[in-house]
Amino acid sequence: MTANVNLVLGGSGKTGRRVVSRLRERNLPVRPLSRSTEVPFHWTDRDTWGPAVEGGGTLYLVSPLALDPIYEFVLRAVDAGVRRVVALSGRGSDLYHFQAMLRGERAARESGVDWTIIRPNHFFQNFSEDPLLLPALLAGEVVLPTGDHPDPMVDVEDIADVAVAALTEDGHAGQLYTLTGPRGISFAEGTALVAKESGREIRYKEVSGPEYVAHLIALGVPADDARDLRTVYEAVREGTIVEPTDDVERVLGRPPKDFESYVRRERDAWA
Repeated sequence: MTANVNLVLGGSGKTGRRVVSRLRERNLPVRPLSRSTEVPFHWTDRDTWGPAVEGGGTLYLVSPLALDPIYEFVLRAVDAGVRRVVALSGRGSDLYHFQAMLRGERAARESGVDWTIIRPNHFFQNFSEDPLLLPALLAGEVVLPTGDHPDPMVDVEDIADVAVAALTEDGHAGQLYTLTGPRGISFAEGTALVAKESGREIRYKEVSGPEYVAHLIALGVPADDARDLRTVYEAVREGTIVEPTDDVERVLGRPPKDFESYVRRERDAWA
């Protein structure tokens, strides 16, 4: 296999597929890794690890939600030649003890090679790609426990640009980047902007945390996942992750994309 390949976990996910696309546009060697990729990768099947990391030079690390052996995998990748790890985490991972994300951060920090950690706020693209939020928008009612605090959500396109910079450029080792959009917006405002652009009637309904868990369980979401999502959204309501940062501009030399331009660009998602 080609040496110095950019290994991209979650290569079909929101961030991963965009990272893969950008690397290919630069004619850089890249290997997407998931259960369904050409070189299959399974967290719990260690027989897949060797072919997955062979010839790797950098690793874009997306932590699994389950308590899979992420630390052991990263060390295996380093043994195979990976010299740079860029870990996708999330803003508030330390405050709210999001264990999967923290385990990914720890694996990167303790890998013994250059590492960068990316902690974004919520994604714009949750409105157009999330398996729960998008159907709710299309059905005409968004139910969330986020309150009216603004969330400086960020465009996944910006996250991918930062990730590729950290993978391919020097100067990012040992950095923790908190990625946000240019301003905070509430989920109610985001819903209203989608409704206006798409011409749909969409209601935003604020509920309590327990009510939200019950709502998700009624939709068929497993109880543990429902409670995890409650924690994620209540972090917005508590107002602990509401301040925008300038990290996107520091890395990319341009301001982050705004929500309004995202909604115009993705209008067909709600057609």
